[in-house]
Amino acid sequence: MPTGPQIILTLKVLVVAVTILLLTSLVALALKRPRLHGHINTAFFVLTMTTVAAFEALLQLGGSVTKMFDPEALQALHTHLWFSVPSALLLPLMIISGKMRLKRLHLALAVVFTLLWTGTVITGLGLPMN
Repeated sequence: MPTGPQIILTLKVLVVAVTILLLTSLVALALKRPRLHGHINTAFFVLTMTTVAAFEALLQLGGSVTKMFDPEALQALHTHLWFSVPSALLLPLMIISGKMRLKRLHLALAVVFTLLWTGTVITGLGLPMN
């Protein structure tokens, strides 16, 4: 069973990795490569949802995992989840609206997602390691 600091470090690495993917997809969009943007975002979706599912499984199956965090780290994790869970819930809608080329809906969701993902990154990288 991983320790609290190992879980936090893993989350930080994964947040940075998928954020790099997200930024790469925006570069593809800026270069007028919408198909590449879609492919990269599909990878972003799969990796992000896998991370969310694995983290939730770790919390559910290893019920004592939250006991490994001190109160400050636990509060920071809860704050992080206020951003990361809604952004993860928006991802399927983003994928569907992009694949169906519902541009107005996709752009509206993208604005909300960007705000939530910014909070996810800031709170994720700010999680204490103890």
